[in-house]
Amino acid sequence: MLSSQAIIDALKHRGLRVTPQRYAVYANLLARTDHPTVEQLLVDLNHDGPVSSQATVYNSLQALREVGLVREVLLEEGVSRYDANTAPHHHFRCRCCGHIEDIPWGTFANLRQAALRPGLTPDSFEVTVQGVCDRCTSAPTESTTP
Repeated sequence: MLSSQAIIDALKHRGLRVTPQRYAVYANLLARTDHPTVEQLLVDLNHDGPVSSQATVYNSLQALREVGLVREVLLEEGVSRYDANTAPHHHFRCRCCGHIEDIPWGTFANLRQAALRPGLTPDSFEVTVQGVCDRCTSAPTESTTP
């Protein structure tokens, strides 16, 4: 986690005006690894009393995204999540509990982009692995027999 001054410096270095809302949104994202939605951020930010509106959180995220401090991650259809880890990486999403975990970039180093059909030139790629996490795999299941 960055210090308060480091967060302020990062915002200023990217040309953003430091507002309490931008600071709070960015600091919150830096402190977590669960790739929250706007709604989850809003609940967190307003935990001790109303501080931010949904529009303010959206606007702060847009500003942070535009300068490269935050990235929007689409791990499931129609749900935008946000990540302050802007270094290249992939994701694992548990289909049972929704847990999201970062996967190191090099995990898919052998992915053969050259195997794409001629005429396709990739700029970048990101892999989202869907499956079941170890917590859900080891969780006891309820028996349906009497």
